[in-house]
Formats: sequence, C-alpha cells, structure tokens
Amino acid sequence: MKIAVINGPNINLIGIKESHLYGDLRLDELNGELEKFVKLGKFDVELDFFQSNLEGEIVDKIQECLGTVDGIVINPSAYAHTSMAICDALYMVALPCVEVHISNVYKREVGRQKMLTAAASQAVISGMGTYSYQLGIMSVYQILLQRLSV
Repeated sequence: MKIAVINGPNINLIGIKESHLYGDLRLDELNGELEKFVKLGKFDVELDFFQSNLEGEIVDKIQECLGTVDGIVINPSAYAHTSMAICDALYMVALPCVEVHISNVYKREVGRQKMLTAAASQAVISGMGTYSYQLGIMSVYQILLQRLSV
C-alpha cells in the first residue's frame, strides 16, 4: 500500500515558527519519524511525502495520486478554510483521505474553525500535535484494510 502525505502552506516552517502551536519537529524530522512509525508498526505501507505553499501544486499532487497511491493523509493548513479547489480535487480522486491538523483548530480563531476540505475526508484529526499524522496514517491504513476484506 502507498499513502501520500500532503502538506500545505507554511508546514515547511514547523519546528521553526510558533513552536507553542506546532512543536519543535522540523518537517524533514517529522517525515523521518513517520517512516520509523510505519516500519516499527509493521504497516505494509510506503509513504510519499509532498509539501507546497501553492494551492495549484497541491491540487496537482492530489490529482497525481489517482492510480499511484491508495490513500491520502493531508494537512491543507490554512487552505483547509478557503480552498474549494483542494476539496474538489479530493472528491474527484475519491481515495480514502484523512485530514490532519497539528493544532486544535477549534481553540483558535473563529475563521479556522470551519474547514471546507474536511467535507472530502473520511475523518479529521486535530490538536494531537505531530502525532495527528500517525493517527491519520493508521486511519487510512484501516480504511484500506477494510476495503480489501470486503
């Protein structure tokens, strides 16, 4: 199985900016931790990492997932609240998708509490720090296993 881990704007700066919200792990360190997580957990999963600050590049990546990956874990970051294009792309590829957010969006500004992209996801995990990604991977993996057993 292959799962794409797609990150939106400013996630390239985690571990550098606002550590009180996003923790101290840099993105490359987080990706390494996720690789260790799937290996130690004996998940039969290959991870494909992607990050962009540009909405169109994220849409392109989601579209490229069609036929190349089995599921998606996405942190659309601020685009979660504004991007119908990302939401539409997730609907169009129709892959199992779990949206993750490092911070608890419901404890933040009102504008961050409505997420357009969440409608195209099977689940949303918010506020568990970078552990949200591990939960997202486990969730997509379970969805895929259930589909295989049907």
